[in-house]
Amino acid sequence: MRVTVLLPGTLREKAGGEAKLAVEVGEPATLGALLDALAQRYPALERRLRDEQAGLRRYVNFYVDGEECRALGGTGARLRDAAEVQIIPSVAGG
Repeated sequence: MRVTVLLPGTLREKAGGEAKLAVEVGEPATLGALLDALAQRYPALERRLRDEQAGLRRYVNFYVDGEECRALGGTGARLRDAAEVQIIPSVAGG
């Protein structure tokens, strides 16, 4: 199953400068499985997305086909073929 991952400018350097990644995900196709596949290809990106226990970092938002993943089960969120996952780090400042 192929999933498209959209990366913001702040994370692209960790993925070879790419804004859009096509990633093959096996069954069961979940957000966690997608992140595992990304970790193999881009270890530096992995450190920005998940913590040491493989949990989603609090300051990074993941949208699966436009819906925030935490409402869909977090890393257990199911992905359909040709799903689009957008990754958006939170921005803070003052």
